[in-house]
Amino acid sequence: MRIAVCPGSFDPITFGHVDVVRRALTMFDEVVVAVAANTSKNPLLTPERRVALATEVVADLPGARVGLVPGLLADYLREVGACAVVKGLRGPSDIDAEVPMALMNRHLSGVETVFLAGDQSLIHIASSLVKDVARYGGRIDDLVPAPVARAVREALADEGRR
Repeated sequence: MRIAVCPGSFDPITFGHVDVVRRALTMFDEVVVAVAANTSKNPLLTPERRVALATEVVADLPGARVGLVPGLLADYLREVGACAVVKGLRGPSDIDAEVPMALMNRHLSGVETVFLAGDQSLIHIASSLVKDVARYGGRIDDLVPAPVARAVREALADEGRR
């Protein structure tokens, strides 16, 4: 079985992420949506909430499952028996950020990274932009699946009450 891991913070998971997973499933038997911590980001949603939302969102994609990365991605790749990492690219700045990570993951695990060009109709969607739009009351329902939009609005409301 050829298993690929599609890692990210998924804070929140977007239609762009789902598109990458859907297309990766045409190349691999199984794709693990791997929710990871990114120490350079201040997450809105807890890791457990991100896992639950991703699980709900990919439930109708045969061969997709979700996991939580507790530490190094390289260790997680070995744990799940992955033969590849899959990352979506929206543009040149993504390449600049992703290539060093791909090289480090290969160095640590021997696992190669496969880059998928983002769908032209979705490449403007970034999790950080989704949060910014929602934070200022903008509509995000065409950027993320419905359960994710609800969760983002709820998390922002909770954030405002603190």
